[in-house]
This record gives sequence, C-alpha cells and structure tokens, in this order.
Amino acid sequence: MSTKTLKILRTRSFHAQQGRCYYCSGPMWLCSPDELGLSHRSAAPFQCTAEHLLARQDGGKDVADNVVAACHLCNLRRHKRPTPAPSPDAYRARVQQRMAKGTWHPGLAKVAAHTGIHALS
Repeated sequence: MSTKTLKILRTRSFHAQQGRCYYCSGPMWLCSPDELGLSHRSAAPFQCTAEHLLARQDGGKDVADNVVAACHLCNLRRHKRPTPAPSPDAYRARVQQRMAKGTWHPGLAKVAAHTGIHALS
C-alpha cells in the first residue's frame, strides 16, 4: 500500500476517535503541534500515528479495520516490548491501568492544562 493510503486511514481514524489515542485516550495532534498549544518538542509524544492492530510483518494490511490512530508514545512503547508485541486489547488494558495510576504519559498533565482536554474522560 502507498504512504498516501496510510495517511488517509490515519486521518480518518483520528477524526473517528475524536482526536484521542486508541490506547491512552489522550489528545493528539494531526498536522501541527500548535493544535495542542505546545512547542514541537513537548508535543512530539502526542503526534498522531497510524497504528496497525495486526502488524504488517504479521500479515496486517493497510485497511480501515486494521488501522487506528495512536499517539507516538503509545505506538512506540507497544512495539518496543518483547516480541511479539502484546495484542492491542491487552496493551490497551495495560495502558489504561497505568493511566489510572498516573504512571503512563508524563506530559499529559501539561497537554490537559493547555487544551482543557483530559484523558479517560
């Protein structure tokens, strides 16, 4: 599939998820960090990425049912885990547990202060 197709799928997922990460439910930016009112450096973890629920290397395709929008940090952390990466449902549950404890996304409080948007709401 082309990069253009993946970009379209990412954008559709971003809007369908109301700009929230599939895993942590935190706000993301799609085109510019200005969308969150933060500097580029502090907004980098919140950049919207296309996340394949079933990885390409495992036979996943660039199709709407397999692509969700996830913040850069959640996407990166899922795939840095031991091979194979945890299932999307298992990883989402783990992220949500850590979010509830306040131990997942260190910059989320800053984003919430700037945007008035809170995760898990």
